[in-house]
Amino acid sequence: MDIIQSIILGIVEGLTEFLPISSTAHLIIAAKLLAIGQTEFVKSFTIAIQLGAILAVVFLYWRRFFKDWDYLKKIITAFLPTAAVGFIFYQIIKSFLMESLLVIALALFFGGIIIIIFEAGKGKRTGDNGSDLITYKRAFLIGLCQSVAVIPGVSRAAATIIGGLSMKLSRRAIVEFSFLLAVPTMLAATGYDLIKTGFNFSGQELGALSIGFLISFFAALAGVKFFLKFITKYNFFYFGVYRVILGIAILAWLWG
Repeated sequence: MDIIQSIILGIVEGLTEFLPISSTAHLIIAAKLLAIGQTEFVKSFTIAIQLGAILAVVFLYWRRFFKDWDYLKKIITAFLPTAAVGFIFYQIIKSFLMESLLVIALALFFGGIIIIIFEAGKGKRTGDNGSDLITYKRAFLIGLCQSVAVIPGVSRAAATIIGGLSMKLSRRAIVEFSFLLAVPTMLAATGYDLIKTGFNFSGQELGALSIGFLISFFAALAGVKFFLKFITKYNFFYFGVYRVILGIAILAWLWG
């Protein structure tokens, strides 16, 4: 992987991490289009680069982390189910699921269908009059929803947001909770992956990872601000349509 490729992947990661379209899927697809082989480093890069985007959330919401301890405990509560699932199925996720474009395409397609059905009939306006109260029970259920996103293409953001909306939470409340829940989730995923790989990276690989990490941070700042502005006017219907189209395109590519 060269510097240009790591910059492109950093931009892709930062812009897609918090949208309900699966950043992991977009990173894997982008790597395929850039003719980057699925080596162990590239798989680790795909996981670790997400930390750059996650730090953007810490930068924007640091008061939530360091001053609102009750909210932080709810984030940890939501994190636990995903931690358990990720630990148990780590090998399957990295050795099989992250290599399967078919799995990614199907996850994008059916996830898009679910979003379209969920949002059907609501129009462009959000009608955002749900509750802002995230209880511990709701937090745990949101965590269960997030655990499904260990499958590339499902989208951690989509799973948590749709899960939260189904519990009658307001869009802003669940979107911000989804942002913050990404922090312990991706810290754990990256840390565990680095331990399993033994930090066995060359100097060139570390350089590519550092550049991608930095680029994803700045791209994520833009992505978060865009998404927060978007949800004040629209629902997630168009993201569902995009997912369906992308899923079909990948299936056509595989079968063509």
